[in-house]
Amino acid sequence: MTNVMSVDVEEHFHVAAFDRQIDSADWDSHPTRVVANTERLLALFDRRGINATFFILGWVAERHPALVRRITESGHEVASHGCNHIPAFRQTREVFADDVRRSKATLEDITGQPVLGYRAASFSIVKRNQWAFEELDRAGYRYSSSVNPVRHDIYGFPDAPRFNFQPAGTRLTECPITTLELAGQRLPCGGGGYFRLLPPVLFRWALRRVNRAGHPCYFYLHPWEVDPDQPRIPGASWKSRFRHYTNLHKTEGRLDQLLREFTWDRFDRVLGFG
Repeated sequence: MTNVMSVDVEEHFHVAAFDRQIDSADWDSHPTRVVANTERLLALFDRRGINATFFILGWVAERHPALVRRITESGHEVASHGCNHIPAFRQTREVFADDVRRSKATLEDITGQPVLGYRAASFSIVKRNQWAFEELDRAGYRYSSSVNPVRHDIYGFPDAPRFNFQPAGTRLTECPITTLELAGQRLPCGGGGYFRLLPPVLFRWALRRVNRAGHPCYFYLHPWEVDPDQPRIPGASWKSRFRHYTNLHKTEGRLDQLLREFTWDRFDRVLGFG
């Protein structure tokens, strides 16, 4: 079973957990670390012969176009993560439509290749803003991975299908982040903080269960998750600190093991678009 490896390319200060501590107007005043951290992931993927999908924030692409070209030249897929890491459910339909078109155009101008995929910031396509699928379809995207079908205090669409579906009225394929259903409960096992917080043996067991049921797993992480030396954000809540900083020093080793034990590729190829 070929699974999908994906990276949400953003800075450590872009995360929703720090919204109250960091104003987006001040982002340029923070030290950038995304290039070095992404290069670490590229080197690891290269050592293991893995191609991945990189959902790149437009804010990052505009400031580091050479990184975007480096990702493309290394054989990876470039996809959109929107422009400014604003959750889709905080945008009007008109603003969202403009955002997804601009981010797509920015990446296509840099790479000279079509951008087929999109991932909303913080998996923020939820029950109340499903109109976002129609706007993605109109903007020319072929697929989205913007739904996390779990209950969460920041995001989550627990009523959504667990596996690929075509939103009504669109030609789009939505690829929800991987979950395991156990005893009637959906357990998150698609990456991010869950990958750092759950015991590795339990996480890998869950992925194997999904594969044995006949489904590819969709995994994600961020470049800042392999950066234990990143600056700490003052004033963040204990919950945000716990979610963001726990086990950063273990992520790269755990990821390497995951790459060795499972088969991985890009979204576009696993979906048959590549």
